[in-house]
Amino acid sequence: MNLFSEIRALVIDTLETMQSEGTLPQGLDFKNVAVEPPRDALHGDMATNAAMVLAKPAKMKPRDIAEVLAAKLTEDVRVDVAEVAGPGFLNLRLAPVLWQNVVKAALDSHENFGRSTMGAGKKVNVEYVSANPTGPLHVGHTRGAVFGDALASLLDFVGFDVTREYYINDGGGQVDVLARSVYLRYLEAHGQEVAFEDGTYPGDYLVPVGEALKAKVGDAYVGKGEEVWLAEIREFATAAMMDLIREDLKALGVEMDVFFSEKSLYGSGRIESALKSLESKGLIYEGVLEPPKGKKPEDWEPREQTLFRSTDHGDDVDRPVKKSDGSWTYFAPDIAYHYDKVSRDFDALIDVFGADHGGYVKRMKAAVSALSDGEVPLDIKLTQLVKLYKNGEPFKMSKRAGTFVTLRDVVDQVGPDVARFVMLTRKNDAPLDFDFDKVLAQSKDNPVFYVQYAHARVCSVIRKAEQAGIAADDATLSAADLTQLDSEAEINVAKKVAEWPRLVEIAGRTNEPHRVAFYLYELASDLHSHYKKGDDDHSLRFVQEGDAAASQAKIALARAVAVVISAGLGILGVTPVQEMR
Repeated sequence: MNLFSEIRALVIDTLETMQSEGTLPQGLDFKNVAVEPPRDALHGDMATNAAMVLAKPAKMKPRDIAEVLAAKLTEDVRVDVAEVAGPGFLNLRLAPVLWQNVVKAALDSHENFGRSTMGAGKKVNVEYVSANPTGPLHVGHTRGAVFGDALASLLDFVGFDVTREYYINDGGGQVDVLARSVYLRYLEAHGQEVAFEDGTYPGDYLVPVGEALKAKVGDAYVGKGEEVWLAEIREFATAAMMDLIREDLKALGVEMDVFFSEKSLYGSGRIESALKSLESKGLIYEGVLEPPKGKKPEDWEPREQTLFRSTDHGDDVDRPVKKSDGSWTYFAPDIAYHYDKVSRDFDALIDVFGADHGGYVKRMKAAVSALSDGEVPLDIKLTQLVKLYKNGEPFKMSKRAGTFVTLRDVVDQVGPDVARFVMLTRKNDAPLDFDFDKVLAQSKDNPVFYVQYAHARVCSVIRKAEQAGIAADDATLSAADLTQLDSEAEINVAKKVAEWPRLVEIAGRTNEPHRVAFYLYELASDLHSHYKKGDDDHSLRFVQEGDAAASQAKIALARAVAVVISAGLGILGVTPVQEMR
């Protein structure tokens, strides 16, 4: 039940009636007519811009349209008041029964309240994390993993067919470095002293990998050259690292549908096939790029390369796909990978990158636009840095990782629910401070505690009612006389519940799951504030002693809040709690 959509439909129907009556001309486009919360809640429950957006094409004054529209809307029992404001905005006050019906709808739908068909089953691929398989995931990957996973769940909630995908970067030179690092740990497992040179990975996480390699091959590689063991250890180490990464993701509550190997693109003809597709469209040519803007590097020299004409699809410069020595650039397999996605008939693609990949945005969008002839949109979301603090100081490096704080460090410290929620308390492209002390504090300033406490508080109210002999199951609450929810305080809470279906569609349309976290905090705040009002006004208390009917109506309101919190936390991948400890 999306009350905003319902009232917008009423506005559109009324405008069409005005057309049939000759008040408005025919042929008007209503797609930009919106019904939204007013900027100031004192102005009403909803506002519509209908008169403002239709005035110019209708060749009429906005107020003339608004006044007729207002008179007609108040003929509907759902609209108590329609007031023209300013040059022609229309503020609406709705009948209380609509807000009461929202409570019933939430109880009847449970966690499906607010689910939408907006996505119409369209296939969306969300690629996220995609870390190099050279070690455990670090805190930056944590934010990308949480954001991508919450986004995928959000899109599923609003009706898209979502595929969660991880791109394994196992085709570059970093996996050779991994293999050499594991070889050192392998020698160490044989009792030899080793030194990790610059560029190798010294983290303790490779100790068990070296021991496992020893258990598998014995001393077969001891004292042998790279030509004997490099390829085999590369495969062994990559598999071990991906097992570790899967374990880390599982600890965070993230599960992928697809793991796609970059290495599978090499030697398979798939890179060549993708570039041939671009070549057939006149987008591949041999040329020489201009030197980088600013100071020219001392070692720069003009060389002819194979280039992708990405400027034809919105990029700033054309991009090389093959070096002058004939080897592929890093961009070439990226093109092939996205060509594979396009060929899998996805209707839309979303890539979640770290902020350090900002330079890839335009070139990747250009590639997908060219490969799909502009038919498949690519949205790239960048996740900014996370700064960790504990006891007022920056959180120290992980000994296990050697150089960084790992995802598992964070999860072990605060748990997956707290880690996930806090990572979504800022927009993805804004830096995030993660203070271990604050995120575990039980206060209003801790958003995850505040939201969880709201859900637990409702559960406590229900337990208290049942102990008093008042039935408080959802079926009973849904059948309660909700017209008893007639105070301004109760209606305001119901209004906040009613925003959920609209909010979740907006979040899904903009690919912004942080909106869900923000809304849940606001909803929790409204619930806590209403609960506190019961201290002074006993008529607002959820459990009314000696009056089961009134209690059930009021508990229904609280339960509707809990339903929405549970649904929202489900999108964020956070488990709602029944009681606080």
